[in-house]
Amino acid sequence: MDQLTDVLNAISHPTRRAIIGKLAQGPARFSDVAAPFDTALNAVTKHLKLLERAGLIERRREGREVFISFRAEPLREVAGWVHEYVRFWNGRLDEFERYFQAKKKEKKK
Repeated sequence: MDQLTDVLNAISHPTRRAIIGKLAQGPARFSDVAAPFDTALNAVTKHLKLLERAGLIERRREGREVFISFRAEPLREVAGWVHEYVRFWNGRLDEFERYFQAKKKEKKK
């Protein structure tokens, strides 16, 4: 899979988005990342693996502790992809606005 697909897949799940939200506040230990979720640690590990594969997190070991950090760079590709559609829809909406303004002027005549 390409990176855009990996990132979109990674952010598609609410648990993974919540993990990203937590890590956006700063690095955290695995146990702190897993604590808010009412699920098995194995499930959290699977979510983290998907985020790691997408390049959205990185792990760092300090002794027995594993610290996880958020990496925002892969979201730039998503933002660029979405931006193309924003331009598309803005263009379409501008066309509608011109159309309705022209119709309004025709009615006044």
